[in-house]
Amino acid sequence: MKRFILFTYIFLPLLSISQVQENIDRGIVALCEGEKAVFVSWRLLKDDPENVAFNIYRQDIGLNDYVKVNDKPVSNSTNYLDDSAKPGHGYNYKVKKIVGPTEYDTPGEAYVFTRTGSQPWISIKLKDQVTLKRIGIGDLDGDGAYDFVLQHPDFNVDPYYRPGYWKRSPESYKLDAYSSKGKFLWRHDMGWPIETGTWYSPYMVFDVDQNGKAEVYAKAGEGDPREMDGHVLNGPEYLVKIDPLTGKILKKQSWISKEGFESYNYWSRNFLTVAYLDGINPSLVMQRGTYTVIKTEALDKELKPIWKWESMGKDEKYKGQGAHAIMTGDIDEDGKDELVFGTSALDDNGVPMWHTGLGHNDAGYIADILPERPGYEIFYGIESRSPQNGVCLVDAKTGEIIWGYEGSTFHVHSQAMIGDITDEYPGIECYAGEAKGGDKFFLYTADGKRLSDKNLWGLAPKAIWWDADDLKEICFQNEVFDYIGETHLKVEGKVLIVADILGDWREEIVTSLPGELRIYSTNILSDKKIVCRMQNHLYRMAVADATMGYYNAPQVGFK
Repeated sequence: MKRFILFTYIFLPLLSISQVQENIDRGIVALCEGEKAVFVSWRLLKDDPENVAFNIYRQDIGLNDYVKVNDKPVSNSTNYLDDSAKPGHGYNYKVKKIVGPTEYDTPGEAYVFTRTGSQPWISIKLKDQVTLKRIGIGDLDGDGAYDFVLQHPDFNVDPYYRPGYWKRSPESYKLDAYSSKGKFLWRHDMGWPIETGTWYSPYMVFDVDQNGKAEVYAKAGEGDPREMDGHVLNGPEYLVKIDPLTGKILKKQSWISKEGFESYNYWSRNFLTVAYLDGINPSLVMQRGTYTVIKTEALDKELKPIWKWESMGKDEKYKGQGAHAIMTGDIDEDGKDELVFGTSALDDNGVPMWHTGLGHNDAGYIADILPERPGYEIFYGIESRSPQNGVCLVDAKTGEIIWGYEGSTFHVHSQAMIGDITDEYPGIECYAGEAKGGDKFFLYTADGKRLSDKNLWGLAPKAIWWDADDLKEICFQNEVFDYIGETHLKVEGKVLIVADILGDWREEIVTSLPGELRIYSTNILSDKKIVCRMQNHLYRMAVADATMGYYNAPQVGFK
């Protein structure tokens, strides 16, 4: 069996086999623009021909027929303003594609009710008056529309031993599944073995077994193993596979063991991601550890081990090089995914590629940040106290430091941000800041010119495509605004994720309010026709990773 696996890894890249693609629909979104106007947008898909055009159809609820609302085919964009709607009416919208002289049906539809004023969001009412910790996105029922797996309550226990971090869990985490249309599907109680904190409770929503429906994977235990004070120190630990339609556990196997870890604080760091390790099929990857020992295990669709790695023995130099997330992407451009698990990287076969020696990082982003250099770069913010390079740009293939801050840093914190927010400089701008005693902030150009040392947007802003141009806007303190210029939007609730899950190539802001999941989507007309971001591999992998560790906003890769 081992010989066969090695043979497969060596020769598969030579074969003309492509990566298994996710089947998604047009992602149509319809937003009320007052009593007599509706903004409609939809996805351009990878397999659409360059000359594709679209017709938009509207159905008045209560009537059977759809009526075409555009005078001529929409050929230069994937959005449209329907200004012939009637006040107080509910409508369904669908889109048909046109190739040459032929019009084709395409899956997907959207509903809107016209009313006074603008409402650039969709609201999903939840089963209970809960606020949400995290959101997983995937097609649970195979209809081509993204559904949601929500983790609640919004409570966080941190295993760090100093006062103020660890707290007794007031209740257990629940995973609630909702359809794209807002129908409650099922609830999975993660139970008392899973303490209510980021580092204990990773889950993943992805179609790993390739049956057309995104199953749910999660860390699990048995019974109630809590100590008198509420700590969970003992008891079996599992990875479970959950049926996407019913919430029933289909399969379970052992989680990575605690053996070799010095203490509760260190073994309580758990991660779960997905990667195309052979370039074709998705695999699950479990990881345990950040600050000392790190153990990683890759699993196939049957949850059987592909490889295991740990930072011991000859690889002991990788101890303590972990992060608060795993970044997945084809960083060496061999057609297969690698794992950047901190300031170090593992190849697709589980063999270490490089390590920077920078220590533990809070922030990290893979992207083509510096276009003049071949390949991807990684922007890092280092949590460990650093004499230099606490904020730096690294070559993703080799780990070579391209540029970095030459002074010392205390604790570069949290999510940081990258995004092309100004056309004054080529490439992607990079932003980060210190916390917990530090007071330095950094805004850099892609080639390392420091633009600002001020606290511009706190510690965790998000760059987002929102308006009609190629530049990203900034989402901070529940507002969306240009780097220099106007404010476009104010949002309500806790921001869970920024991702292109509906409509055209722009991104949505998903927020949590008590008893409500709200999805904000742009209502600004654009004349661009760009393939939806979720069909970009690097971007899709980052969206999948939103359910473990710190959230890193997704970035577009080469393909």
